Amino acid sequence: MINVEDKIQELKERCAKANMRLTPQRIEVLKMIASVNNHPDAETVYAEVKKVMPSISLDTVYRTLTSLEDLGLVFKVDNELAKTRYDADLTPHCHFICIKCGAVHDIHIDNYIEAPKESYDYGKVLQTNLQVKGICNKCRG
Repeated sequence: MINVEDKIQELKERCAKANMRLTPQRIEVLKMIASVNNHPDAETVYAEVKKVMPSISLDTVYRTLTSLEDLGLVFKVDNELAKTRYDADLTPHCHFICIKCGAVHDIHIDNYIEAPKESYDYGKVLQTNLQVKGICNKCRG
């Protein structure tokens, strides 16, 4: 599980380095995503953050998610899902994605996933992301 306080400290440092304001909205959105492992979509983030910040708008949540992604603090799990899902766990891990219900589960592995060496022929590799797609046990019955 992610240490939320460490993640907030990282947000502070990255905002300062990027000359971005450290806003309460950025803090709350990051705290929400970092405290769960269900890879929430923007609407889920909005519903949860609204409980502690009633005046926040869905538009603000979308803009905040984009800024957190730009800062390298969260990433989009899969662009093929019906709704974009976010993950704040940047440690090397894989995802199992159910093609029926869209559930996303973390798969933590002992060894680091390396990009194929041929990847470096095309440029600098910034991230390696392995996704396993299938039908989850719940959908299989």
